[in-house]
Amino acid sequence: MLKANEEQIEFSDGLRLRDLAEKVKPEADIFIVNGYPAAPETLLKDGDTCCLIKKGEIPSFDEMECLLMARHTPGVHEKVRQATVGIMGLGGLGTLVASALARVGVGRLVLADFDVVEPSNLNRQQYFIGQIGMKKTEALKENLVRMNPYVKIDPVDQVLSEENIPQVFRDVDVLAECFDNAVMKAAALRAALHSLPGKGYVGASGLAGYEDNNWIKTTRIYPGVYIVGDNETAAGPGVGLMAPRVGIAAHQQANQILRILLGEE
Repeated sequence: MLKANEEQIEFSDGLRLRDLAEKVKPEADIFIVNGYPAAPETLLKDGDTCCLIKKGEIPSFDEMECLLMARHTPGVHEKVRQATVGIMGLGGLGTLVASALARVGVGRLVLADFDVVEPSNLNRQQYFIGQIGMKKTEALKENLVRMNPYVKIDPVDQVLSEENIPQVFRDVDVLAECFDNAVMKAAALRAALHSLPGKGYVGASGLAGYEDNNWIKTTRIYPGVYIVGDNETAAGPGVGLMAPRVGIAAHQQANQILRILLGEE
């Protein structure tokens, strides 16, 4: 047997990809076999996983699952799509962490912020000029749905505090701290350590300016608890928060979240 767009198809010797497409999706013009692009003349093997896609067509849920599974391998994708990740703060870090996790197919994202999109946000945050004035929770949800329409998104439009963080994120698997305020960074870490035992946690500290890329690193401070950054470079006069370095840190956060979800301590 082989699988095509999540459908089980009986295998026969000599079966080529174009013949399979005729049976499953005749209009397909993009072919992926076991996670890699393939030519229509490709000779298939028993057990292959195939994705057949038409350019410009929004894939169905099953087709999207097939694509992600083929790209990430079935075992990895199964764990990722069952996961819930909470993101505290939807600025430069939070918007990029959420985007990366939506693209890899994390099943559910809990997105918390109370603010609106402002012009000054656009130098590093993943919003658009037309979204100025929108609630960040609404604007980011709108953008994430364009990336992956099948991720479940729970927006939380409220001010977070050390007291309410445990309640808001009580059922997440991993929590991402993406604040740009040092007081809230400390409060979030205390809340997680004291009231959310067993949850993965990935925070950030020291990512302003345009210093050396390699100063930003991921450090394990407790089991399941990590901080990303250089732990020194704070925003201040002449040292702004800029898209490239914030992006480096955000993607390290997203990758560490993925590692926690997959059991890679």
